[in-house]
Amino acid sequence: MLNRLSLRLRIFLFFCLLAVGALAVSSLALWISYRRVADPDLFDAFIFAEILMGFGFLALIAAVWLLFDDNVAKPIERISAQLRARAHAGVSTELDAQAARYLGDLAPAAAGLANQLSGKTMDVAQAVAEETAHLAEEKERLTALLTEIPVAMLLASPTHKIVLYDGQAAEVLAQIAHPRLNASLFEYLQSDLLEEAYAKLVKTGLEVTCTLTGIDGAQSYSARMKPLGGAPGYMLVFEDSKANLAPDAARPLVYDFDLLNATPGETVESLALKDLCFVVFDTETTGLLPHKDEIVQIGAVRVVNGRIVDGEQLDMLVDPGIPIPPASTKVHKISDHMVQGAPNINEAGRVLHQFAREAVIVAHNAPFDMAFLRRHAHLMKVEWDHPILDTVLLSAVLFGASDKHTLDAVCERLDITIPEHLRHTALGDAVATAEALVRMLPMLKARGMTTFGDVIEATRQHGRLLEDLN
Repeated sequence: MLNRLSLRLRIFLFFCLLAVGALAVSSLALWISYRRVADPDLFDAFIFAEILMGFGFLALIAAVWLLFDDNVAKPIERISAQLRARAHAGVSTELDAQAARYLGDLAPAAAGLANQLSGKTMDVAQAVAEETAHLAEEKERLTALLTEIPVAMLLASPTHKIVLYDGQAAEVLAQIAHPRLNASLFEYLQSDLLEEAYAKLVKTGLEVTCTLTGIDGAQSYSARMKPLGGAPGYMLVFEDSKANLAPDAARPLVYDFDLLNATPGETVESLALKDLCFVVFDTETTGLLPHKDEIVQIGAVRVVNGRIVDGEQLDMLVDPGIPIPPASTKVHKISDHMVQGAPNINEAGRVLHQFAREAVIVAHNAPFDMAFLRRHAHLMKVEWDHPILDTVLLSAVLFGASDKHTLDAVCERLDITIPEHLRHTALGDAVATAEALVRMLPMLKARGMTTFGDVIEATRQHGRLLEDLN
């Protein structure tokens, strides 16, 4: 039981036990003394002495505990978090030796070990970087080759989840909804025709020609479904896609082949962190009152298999329907003129809801942003029932509740730089939050929190932080 408590809480309980023991010993000593004196007239004097001793002991022990907490417990907690950040999140910032000055040689020894390990890590990182550069070149060649093919192509897992899509396929999918890795093809295409073609593919092991219809029933596509050899899943090629890419248009190849073998658990709580899909979002608003102010911008990015997916992001201006105060414009640089003609919150909220389908929503101080969305949920005609993670609480779990947990403070601890021109923009802050999440995930795993349920249980201990923020 005690092993699940934080170091600071265990030390606090130790001092509480010490206080109880001191009061018990002093009370027993005075009681024995009173019984030996055997003078009833001195009873009040002994009681008064015990009260004075009790308050004295409590004051002394509380003062010692505060000194111990500030100069020993907090620095140990901080050094542990910094070492874990260096070991698992690739952070290279210097250890805060000044804060641990009362820990003797522990901080310098930890810093020396960290620097030594960093040197070896740099050698490994250089080798990895060289190999990564080689793979990047190969990917560029593959992307260039695939995008020269005048058809749209994607790969899907046996459960019809998108594993890879090229630029042309992205254009096809975007006619229905934003293309997303790990999204079900049933969000884009009618399921009966797709399942019928896949059943024929599985039965024959041969390529299948089929006609697929969009989920809205307004569009149909001639397609070929091809097996992937010994790999699970299939390739889907749209023969007559409506994609019309300009010759110089960006044609990304977005993929994650680990999704071919994904085996989801029965509940979200039982899923491993590495198997979760996250949508990290942020908003800019007309003010700080969710019950009366409105959203003026939404930014969101997707994190799949522990990495930010390039090209899968939202950056939307939103017409708040009310004037934007000059004080708010000064912060996020969004004016009334800029939001003219932009979608209202009902339309923008539905786009974000679709973008976050079957994903865990992540935000920094999530209750604030979610309050705006939930207030308009009935007009959006959606339910915001996604699982939610808050990076404020994740920071408290990893770095201790006593530290600062603003987005700037978290980014500084994790060696993340937010370009000045992107600070206080919805997409810029969403990307920074996503980068923080990506670096926190291996740190959580190192702390023994491997499933979503483990993380939620740990964050519940710090819920008071969000109450204080809001």
